[in-house]
Amino acid sequence: MPHDLVCPARLLETVAAPLDATSADAPEITHGLLVQRGDAELVVRGESEVRFPAPWPRGYGAVAVSPAADLAVFAGLHALRAVDATGAVRWEVRHGCWSTVVCTQAHASFAEYADDRNHEHADTGSAAFSPDGKLVWAHVRNYDGDEIREEWLVLDSADGSVLARADTGTVGSDSWHFPLPDPTRMALTVGEGEEDSPVLMGRLDGGQLVVERFAEEVFLAMSPSGERFLTTDPGQWSVYVHRSADGVELGEWKCDSAVPPPAGDDRVFWDYQAGFPHDDVAVLGTGSHAPEPRHWCVDPTTITVRGRIAYPFPISGPPWSAGPGRWYTVAADGSAVHFWALAD
Repeated sequence: MPHDLVCPARLLETVAAPLDATSADAPEITHGLLVQRGDAELVVRGESEVRFPAPWPRGYGAVAVSPAADLAVFAGLHALRAVDATGAVRWEVRHGCWSTVVCTQAHASFAEYADDRNHEHADTGSAAFSPDGKLVWAHVRNYDGDEIREEWLVLDSADGSVLARADTGTVGSDSWHFPLPDPTRMALTVGEGEEDSPVLMGRLDGGQLVVERFAEEVFLAMSPSGERFLTTDPGQWSVYVHRSADGVELGEWKCDSAVPPPAGDDRVFWDYQAGFPHDDVAVLGTGSHAPEPRHWCVDPTTITVRGRIAYPFPISGPPWSAGPGRWYTVAADGSAVHFWALAD
């Protein structure tokens, strides 16, 4: 294994986070936009900066931003709410409550449970826009009596009308979406606890949402072409390469044999995040008890480790996908995002 080989990284740019990290979530990159959530607002930076008033505080669900940065969909505990930059509500789709205790009440507003401890640390779904911005995919909860039923919805982003829906067969505590270049396809990983985290692949076929359950693993990243994706098992022992068309496993990197543990540590494991800047290049992070993270350049087409990523200055945290040709890391204090590419 090329443990002593180095893959130099080139800093493309550093972008300051718009909100104070002490009172906001860490900045993220989606559809090439920098997105940061505070309690009162969502800030989006692209060619210009847009600020969306938040309908409820952070910690109560997730949020998705359109590729054109003209619409934000807040996936809350009781509803999907689409808000434009003026704060106007474009549409709202209510669903079952994500409380950690059985709550079959059809809430009409956040105010109904704002002071309830059972809702303060609730489970959560998620949402994502298709690359063309025309569709919103959302993982929501509903109830049949006291029985939990989770659904995957495909909505028209213009008016919130539900175009298709399907049961996920999951009981999740959280979830994450991963768009493919084809707007009629989407990947979803649902966290069901320490032992289960299924990968679902959805395909909008006319008025039907066809859902396939590919693997009981955590989704990490999608290749730029959408032809492959990466997963890891809940124990983080291996990273697997899958074919997106049918979920077939194409290979794996076992962490204990693919990369060496840091000095003085006999346990090394893969991160729950990864970058996928090129179809033949992915960036994987390894965690351990060592303070400095280590990132590795791997080839998903040959299932080889090219070498350790060498950065021009110390970095923190895992690598994250940032679109074709690049990945990003977040500064240790959450104040900035660093964009990277492999050096020529």
